[in-house]
Amino acid sequence: MLRATSACAFKAAKLAAPGSALLVRTVTSQVGHHQAVVGTLSLSQSLLPTGVTVTDFASKLSRGSFAAVPIGAYRCSTGLAQQNEPVPEGKLEDKHLNHAAAGDPDKTYDKGHIAPHRGLQVQGNTDPKQQQEDAKYWLMQPVYTHEYTESVRPRHIPTETVRQKAANMVVYLSRTMFDRFTSYNPEDMNERKWLRRFIFLETIAGVPGMVGGMLRHMRSLRSMRRDNGWIHTLLEEAENERMHLLTFLQLRQPGLILRGMVLLGQGVFFNAYFLIYILSPKSCHTFVGYLEEEAVKTYTHAIADLDKGRLPEWSTMKVPEIALDYWKLGEDATMRDLLLSIRADEACHSHVNHTFSQMASDDKNPFNTGTHTVPTA
Repeated sequence: MLRATSACAFKAAKLAAPGSALLVRTVTSQVGHHQAVVGTLSLSQSLLPTGVTVTDFASKLSRGSFAAVPIGAYRCSTGLAQQNEPVPEGKLEDKHLNHAAAGDPDKTYDKGHIAPHRGLQVQGNTDPKQQQEDAKYWLMQPVYTHEYTESVRPRHIPTETVRQKAANMVVYLSRTMFDRFTSYNPEDMNERKWLRRFIFLETIAGVPGMVGGMLRHMRSLRSMRRDNGWIHTLLEEAENERMHLLTFLQLRQPGLILRGMVLLGQGVFFNAYFLIYILSPKSCHTFVGYLEEEAVKTYTHAIADLDKGRLPEWSTMKVPEIALDYWKLGEDATMRDLLLSIRADEACHSHVNHTFSQMASDDKNPFNTGTHTVPTA
């Protein structure tokens, strides 16, 4: 319901013949606690309550004396598009915003439903393939050359400071406990065991970037200062780890036990990382730097098993479509190509977090948006 109050202001009202549409060029409307300026509001006699004419409605609404307007009785246009013609079904974008609108072509924005407005569309692009690319919402896409992914190897930053030694010890203890809990045996791994390990680890690896980005975002808001670019890089990291998870989920669906482990592990790790990041961001970035070093080792081990013929199913397995799109792999890409790309991602995260751990929180982010290659020599 849209309630008309004395806060409503109308200018340049244009009254047409009785029974036709009433157009109001500028409307300032108070809805709940929110006040907004609406570019165009149009009304039709057929949509008004029984016994109320367009002229009476306009008169009462301008004086703030009309109690309420049914949601289906108005149409707003933000000024991005002022046409009154119906929006074709095929032109609606982002239909997932309103499931009802997506399933019913009659439930359009023009008819009062919260379906996407045509002004939100990207204009001037008629290539269907390019439109499909534009519809993806990735913050960045790590596209590598084969030579680069083959050059990535496990690397270790020497532990010189107390913070580095403590972070490295926590990573070592965490990995040891996890390996024992999951009965990890590097000489007895198959495709199913690797996927179980990957899925669990990626649910944890996606936490630090999001927590760090969120806390820096909140800090920027309350301090009313710029973040200097850290937030975007941290969110890129979180998204990238989530894409690893979504890819592996195309190859194996976890059971109840693994889902329970994920729930428990994420609950403990998220809250612990959240609290520690508030106290010492540098310690957290140091921890993630060493954690990602272990991830590079893990994927290197899996690639070695694949090269040795220990993972025969993966030698002929087709790479999931989501991975082909995200890393822009060729149609003939193999599981080895996928693992090489993911290993390169982890090497990037290690390098970025080790770098952040050496910087002051107010320093400018040295990484460009979309950066994903790091020195390998």
